[in-house]
Amino acid sequence: MMSDDDSSRGPTSGTDRLIEILAKDAGAWHRFGTVLLKAVVIGVFAAAVVFIVLMNPRPDLEQVIQTARVLFKFIVTVPLAVAMIGLLDRIGRPAAPLGPWPWLLGGVGAILVVGVGVELAMVPSSEWAASLIGTYARYCLMFIPLIAIGPLVCFIVALRQGMPTNPGLAGAAAGVASGAIAAIFYATHCPDDSPLFVATWYTLATCIVAICGYFAGRRFL
Repeated sequence: MMSDDDSSRGPTSGTDRLIEILAKDAGAWHRFGTVLLKAVVIGVFAAAVVFIVLMNPRPDLEQVIQTARVLFKFIVTVPLAVAMIGLLDRIGRPAAPLGPWPWLLGGVGAILVVGVGVELAMVPSSEWAASLIGTYARYCLMFIPLIAIGPLVCFIVALRQGMPTNPGLAGAAAGVASGAIAAIFYATHCPDDSPLFVATWYTLATCIVAICGYFAGRRFL
């Protein structure tokens, strides 16, 4: 017969207790942080190599980097990469709080919306379609996922050293982080500077990487 004490505990499983123990293990937390940091360094290096092999920065980058449109691309992609790497650090540690990273993601989304709104307000409506489609949309959808392969592999390997409770979600987050890193590199090459283009095609390219990360997480984590 089950005692009153046993019944009051509920169906707490051994896995739940293991997660609680690991969450209190500061050594495990520190080790995963080190592993993730190495993954970031190697992943960025791999992305840089692929970028240099496949393409180069645009020849007028030194001049246009000071313009609002070009700066906007980095104001979006760099904080996105930082926020997603921060989230990966939390996702890989069982029962860890998410910290400030969701707020930073919300800020990135707000900046993107504001940028698109300013673009629509300043550009004549007859030019909206041209700004949205741009010139190299298909290259954006191809090269961002290609550049993101290295970081994605590194992040999946790092997450295997952690203990994400939702493998698919963890893999998708790794995909977004990888896509953001790749987008930073691609932004130095891409001549399409409209926020409408960035909001559409950079986002779609990053979603492709996120989907790949989701299935990689389901398979390998």
